[in-house]
Amino acid sequence: MRLLAFDTSTDTLSIALSSTVAGVPRRWQHSGAGGAQASATLVPAILDLMAQAGLRLGDLDAIAFGRGPGAFTGLRTACAVAQGLAFGARARQMPAGQTLVLLPVPTLLAVAEEARYQGLPGVPLQVMALLDARMDEVYSACYAFDGQRWESRGADRLGRPESVSLDAGWAMAGNVFEAYGARLPPDAPRMMALPTAGAMLRLAPALLAAGKGVRPEQALPIYIRDQVAQTVAERAAAKAALLG
Repeated sequence: MRLLAFDTSTDTLSIALSSTVAGVPRRWQHSGAGGAQASATLVPAILDLMAQAGLRLGDLDAIAFGRGPGAFTGLRTACAVAQGLAFGARARQMPAGQTLVLLPVPTLLAVAEEARYQGLPGVPLQVMALLDARMDEVYSACYAFDGQRWESRGADRLGRPESVSLDAGWAMAGNVFEAYGARLPPDAPRMMALPTAGAMLRLAPALLAAGKGVRPEQALPIYIRDQVAQTVAERAAAKAALLG
């Protein structure tokens, strides 16, 4: 399959492209600064990878992007770029009536997959994926891997690090340990992992086979936190609470 994937949900921008050249699977990758910079660098970096691979957008089978949870600006950027690329390919590079499939990938699932790929041990593997939600909170979701596929074990959650609890046999993976490590369950194995585009490429075939691909107008980010920013008074109250 010819697949493009990208994630802008964290402070790291991740892009990957896969194709088969002369019968040999190939992959092109790019990483850089995420956050506010991603909106300016994402499209040029994608076009550069496409040029390296000798592909047009219309040649792709699907575009996968991190749908969230994660940084609000990053999620909006990823969704807007995915939709724009798909609409552009449909208008200029694809036969009438055809559209480029978009695949919104849960970022926490991508974290779990990246941790598995890095060598987090266990089959079946049970992972709680965690991402820094800022404002002294973390996003979390639980997934189990049976050696063939991932299965969700509950909805995405948002809460204080102290609210995280794990049964025996579960590991933790994510980008929260430097900031919140002392406030998380102490006995579970830990692995630093991000929702990389490479992880999304590995997840994409199974997700597409399961019917998770959507038309561009249906590709939307997922938010867990309704409130994007704290007021000055709320930040002051939260700081006072932390200081006791």
